[in-house]
Amino acid sequence: MTDFDASDIAAMRKEGDLRSFMRDQLRAGRAKRTTQPAAVPAPKPPGYRAGAWPAGTRPPDPPPQHHPPAAWTAALDEYRDWLTAADHVELANPTTSRHTCGCPACAPRRNP
Repeated sequence: MTDFDASDIAAMRKEGDLRSFMRDQLRAGRAKRTTQPAAVPAPKPPGYRAGAWPAGTRPPDPPPQHHPPAAWTAALDEYRDWLTAADHVELANPTTSRHTCGCPACAPRRNP
C-alpha cells in the first residue's frame, strides 16, 4: 500500500470509490503473498514395507529384570515372617516408619 493522506481518503469516500479501492488493495496484497512449497518427503529405500522393521534389524530387547525371582521369594518370606511376629510396636505408633526390607529402594525411607 502506498502513502495516502487523509485528504485522499476523504475524496475517495466522497466519490464512493473508497470501498473498491480498499478491495483492490487487499487483492494486490494477497497476490504478492508467496506460499512456501510443501516439503517433498525423502524417497523410500528399495524394498521398503510400511510398518515392518528395516532389513537386518529386530525389535529391541525387553528391559532387564531388576530383581531375580529368588529375590522376590525371599522378600515375600521376610514380610510373612514380619506379619506373624507377635510384637508390632511400629503399628502402635503411626508416626514411626513401617517395616522396610533391605532393598536399595527402601533404604532411604529407613532414616527419615
